[in-house]
Amino acid sequence: MPASKSVKLNTGADMPTVGLGTWKSAPGAVEHAVEFALRNGYTHIDSKAAFVSTPPQAFSLAWIGFSCRCVQERERGRRRHCCVRCSSRLHLFLTTKLDNPDQKEAPEALESSLKNLGTDYLDLCTPQVNDLLRKPDTYMSRAHALARTNDKRTRLHLQTKRTTGLTPGNRWRHCTRVTRISSRRLVSPTSPLSSWSASLAVAEVVPAVNQIEMHPSCPSEDVLEFCRKKGIVVTAYSPLGSDNSPLLTNEIVTKLAEKYNVTPANILISLQANKPGVTVLPKSVTNSRILSNAVIIDLTDEEIKELHKIDETHHFRACHPSWTGWGGLGFPDCK
Repeated sequence: MPASKSVKLNTGADMPTVGLGTWKSAPGAVEHAVEFALRNGYTHIDSKAAFVSTPPQAFSLAWIGFSCRCVQERERGRRRHCCVRCSSRLHLFLTTKLDNPDQKEAPEALESSLKNLGTDYLDLCTPQVNDLLRKPDTYMSRAHALARTNDKRTRLHLQTKRTTGLTPGNRWRHCTRVTRISSRRLVSPTSPLSSWSASLAVAEVVPAVNQIEMHPSCPSEDVLEFCRKKGIVVTAYSPLGSDNSPLLTNEIVTKLAEKYNVTPANILISLQANKPGVTVLPKSVTNSRILSNAVIIDLTDEEIKELHKIDETHHFRACHPSWTGWGGLGFPDCK
């Protein structure tokens, strides 16, 4: 089907289809990439504390916050021309994540993220909960941040208590215990369907988004179909496969790129953007690629099927679950 500019979350909020990923972007480069992207039409930025290795990089996105004089003057009732920092944040969908270790000190970690990002609220918060699904002892205390719907802001609360020897489903229920508010935005872990089923069977809150690796060599159709049935949007990371991915030179991909007079990367990004209920996060710090990645082509159903056939002979994962130290996490292709 034709690509859409945004998808509707089960919270009622609109999430832009194409966002800028910032994973492993170097200090100095990532803030330039974010600013350039926002100045050129991007309205969705995906950030994560684990992606930063030094304090300077941790503060690299702060320019998009609410701390500038424009907001201060406006709050005092004075007219002042709004700069790009303020206007961009008002129309920006900003996500961040809590790493497994950070969840033990969730309030401090989340407050640190808000400070480092230079903002007073987040549009989407992703608890990375593979640990919560696997470890025998996991605990997280109360965390809070501002979440936003299309027409108002509400204070989001995550609250869990110490869990010992619980099933994956019970751990997920504790992880997603939320106070009674009108907007809840939580992202589920990248996990096998067996854990998903157990978790959602007892969960009081259905996740809004599930972020997973998805490209022609890792289509994850089973997870995608499961999420659709539950009303969960899927965000595709690593849509190109990886840096210097073989998908960029695949004959099927290059043939379509030539047909539409775009880059192979455009075809791979467009593949995800053409799927109902899917958003996609291409990553780059190069101006030309940031601009190019935002160009989405409407692919035909036949072309999408042709791209999916690549997995039959060239399957791979760019981000293998074994990196977490917990083996394959139940994925059938990671045994």
